[in-house]
Amino acid sequence: MIFVDGSNLYHGLKSETGDTRVDFLRLGRKLAADDELHTTYYYNAPLIEKLNVQAYRAQQQFLEALKRTDGVILRLGRMQLTATGVLVEKGVDVLLAIDMLRHAYQNDYDTAILVSGDGDFAPLVAAVTGLGKRVKNVAFHSARSDALVDICHTFIELTPDFLQDCRP
Repeated sequence: MIFVDGSNLYHGLKSETGDTRVDFLRLGRKLAADDELHTTYYYNAPLIEKLNVQAYRAQQQFLEALKRTDGVILRLGRMQLTATGVLVEKGVDVLLAIDMLRHAYQNDYDTAILVSGDGDFAPLVAAVTGLGKRVKNVAFHSARSDALVDICHTFIELTPDFLQDCRP
């Protein structure tokens, strides 16, 4: 199973390649390699329409396309404005952690592929590996977390070359 921190991936794609488009079926197959790919979970939070109508509509088109993609399950948190006017994701990391742990306990996978450079997931990976599961970490070098790389069984670095055959 693949667990994609959508915001983390989006920002990495934008800063490292300038192209945020990804074919998630191709990417999933490439990341799974010789393992059977069961499901790809994609986590994000919908933008707030009134703050940027154009960005909201573009994201909605992307999320609708994801919903129609075989083998991909979309899980959404929410966006929230802080008192200082900063927009933050809420609930996204928790959804990912719950799903990864639940599926590990239910023995739904042997290997989890975590697409994120967020070091906050290191305790999650420790819990999943404690259940006898393998975890691959996938991230751009600039966004990778040493804490994640150190605790995961494998690290796959996303690069423009790696992603070349994963574009729509």
